[in-house]
Amino acid sequence: MIKKRFYVPFIIMLLVLALAAVQGCGQQAQTPQTPQEPAVKDVILATTTSTQDSGLLDVLVPKFEEKTGYKVKTIAVGTGAALAMGEKGEADVLLCHAYQDEVKLIESGAGINHQLVMHNDFMLVGPPEDPAGIKGSSVKDAFKKIAEKQEVFVSRGDNSGTHKMELKLWEEAGVTPEGQWYQQSGTGMGATLNIANDKRGYTLTDRATYLAQKKNLKLDILVEGEASLLNIYHVMQVNPEKFDKVNAEGGKAFVEFMVSPEAQKIIEDFGKDKYGEPLFFPDAGKKMEELGK
Repeated sequence: MIKKRFYVPFIIMLLVLALAAVQGCGQQAQTPQTPQEPAVKDVILATTTSTQDSGLLDVLVPKFEEKTGYKVKTIAVGTGAALAMGEKGEADVLLCHAYQDEVKLIESGAGINHQLVMHNDFMLVGPPEDPAGIKGSSVKDAFKKIAEKQEVFVSRGDNSGTHKMELKLWEEAGVTPEGQWYQQSGTGMGATLNIANDKRGYTLTDRATYLAQKKNLKLDILVEGEASLLNIYHVMQVNPEKFDKVNAEGGKAFVEFMVSPEAQKIIEDFGKDKYGEPLFFPDAGKKMEELGK
């Protein structure tokens, strides 16, 4: 009798506990899960100055940080220096615009996951009075005229993507730029435009930086529109298998974000409200030979 007296309440107690456990699990399953914090939050982005000077990164980076929980440290140093950082494993992800040099980095094993992001174009700008008479000329003829008349030309002189393009254009024009008329700023695109403006000289610029700073400049667009002036941007990870301190997950997340529909839409719309035209054209998923058509 004693055993039966304790046995029944004991069974009831077990049933109550089991029911409570089931209810507790159900409630726990309904609790919304918060995104997991990245193991390493900092992502080092080495990039060309044009993405910074144009203001594009001021829009893209906060959106990326909000979506992922990563914190981006942007180092805008020009493409040459950015690629050098990648070569040494000093960055996690690169955003550049010097395709041939980017391919060399990939082939060396220092870069991976190389993705086309966007393009705009380069332009020759100079004083409205155009002392070299280049307006309406071909790019090749424009460079020849500037050299022949020894009008001031301000070069980036910093091994950036813009500087590499400029040197290529001088070579195609059959000109070796030298002398007092050819001056090197050794700095970014925004600062180079200001120097050309002060010296009433010519310079090669990307469209985005020029439009972003146009209100402070007395420089006109004099030569534009040729296929040779196309300015193409790619993003890539620095290879974590070669550099163990690289934030592999953070770099990968940034690459994926830059080619995502959300980022591509931001790129497509950037500048329209302020300048009446886009500063960049989104290209994720395209082939390079399709650009500019």
